[in-house]
Amino acid sequence: MKNRIRVLRAELGMSQKSLSEVTGVSRHAIMAIEKEKHDPSITLASKIARALKTPLHHVFDLNDID
Repeated sequence: MKNRIRVLRAELGMSQKSLSEVTGVSRHAIMAIEKEKHDPSITLASKIARALKTPLHHVFDLNDID
């Protein structure tokens, strides 16, 4: 699923590590989601959106779901 995590993190000056700490997952998981190699659960996607202070549909391209 396409996402804007990297861009939104940069705008907030947030590292992958700090995002992983806030969401409770590993930095490796955040990296895989950013690279679109892994789709997060709806719970994790919601946590990411909240951490990035952005609505879910602005973080993830919900039209890209198979």
